[in-house]
Amino acid sequence: MIRTYKFLLRPTVRQAQALCEMLADHCSLYNGALQERRDAYRHVSKTSVTYGMQSAQLKVIRVFDPERQGRWSFSSQQATLRRLDKAFAAFFRRVRAQEPPGYPRFRGVNRFDTVDFPRDGDGCRWDSTQPGPVTRVRFQGVGHVKVNQHRPVTGKVRTVSVRREGRKWFVVLTAEQAQPEPLPATGSVVGIDMGIANFLADSNGDFVPNPRHGRKSSAKLQAAQQALSRFPRCKAKDRTANHRRAVEKVAELHGKVRRQRLDHAHKTALTLVREHGVIAHEDLKIHNMGKAPAPRPDPDKPGGFLPNGAAAKTGLNRSIADAGWGVFLTILHAKAESAGREVIAVDPRNTSRRCPECGHTAKENRPAQEKFHCVSCGHSAHADTVGALNVLRAGLVRREAQPA
Repeated sequence: MIRTYKFLLRPTVRQAQALCEMLADHCSLYNGALQERRDAYRHVSKTSVTYGMQSAQLKVIRVFDPERQGRWSFSSQQATLRRLDKAFAAFFRRVRAQEPPGYPRFRGVNRFDTVDFPRDGDGCRWDSTQPGPVTRVRFQGVGHVKVNQHRPVTGKVRTVSVRREGRKWFVVLTAEQAQPEPLPATGSVVGIDMGIANFLADSNGDFVPNPRHGRKSSAKLQAAQQALSRFPRCKAKDRTANHRRAVEKVAELHGKVRRQRLDHAHKTALTLVREHGVIAHEDLKIHNMGKAPAPRPDPDKPGGFLPNGAAAKTGLNRSIADAGWGVFLTILHAKAESAGREVIAVDPRNTSRRCPECGHTAKENRPAQEKFHCVSCGHSAHADTVGALNVLRAGLVRREAQPA
């Protein structure tokens, strides 16, 4: 299996400057390759430029510009060109699927934060000063950079990436490992129902509260964004010191919320994986849930519209994004696979409206957000617990129906 590791880098001042120059030169290469593709297609011949054609030009580019493009790893520059090629492949896929196309855009220096090295030992070397007491990673053109390695890396390192997040630098590794030993069997099965009032409820009647990290930080974020809005829009190179600090403050607050959300998702998923052998959850289409409601034209007033609940839906969409269901489910599946657990996704329709006692399904069974009362048999319970029970039962039925 492939596992990813992320460690904080502690570069010197000169190394940090060299890392910034490496990002800037790779960004210039990306934008230049994008411009070449645009110009070739706009020509009367409608020429298509491929990755192979642009990769073949790298040798000439490195000889022509030895002080910039010639300093860095050839393989990392190929990875940057592959990154552009993937962006165009995704663009054409969306066009064929009749989705919003999203043509690849030019990247600013502050929006190009990652350089990939496809193979350890080709332009980079993990643990380059082994067996020294301090772990370091070597990048071509930068040198041996100190790494704050907070946990051991097992397996063979395959790829290495350097990433900038605000003022911090990180190294991201992918290592190929043998399949780990599964956790001891618990014989426990559970269904979970994710929500807004509670982050999730399980079929045993337990609840995990919603931390609402985004809402708790909203006042600080609002103040930081208002301070940033007082500066005129300009290019990054033209920003004053105060303008740069305002930008960094907003990015720092967003980064903190993101890390808090990830930490909560990891801890919650780990608890579920350790305690249960089979976990069933709703197969939520989160992207569709966050769409804005369609406008309602007013038949009596041409050009006018009727209220469509857009304001209330905006608040709900913000709460859904703050809960981070998609991140949590991704982490849950990864941890379950590593631990030898089974995760089953089931159809979420009517899970909170079906009575677990008699099976009666009706909208009237849920008179309030948290209350469930069956109009057929009179069974009453918490609506989220009822949903988790129905999710568990549907998951077990699907598990039994799957061929061995």
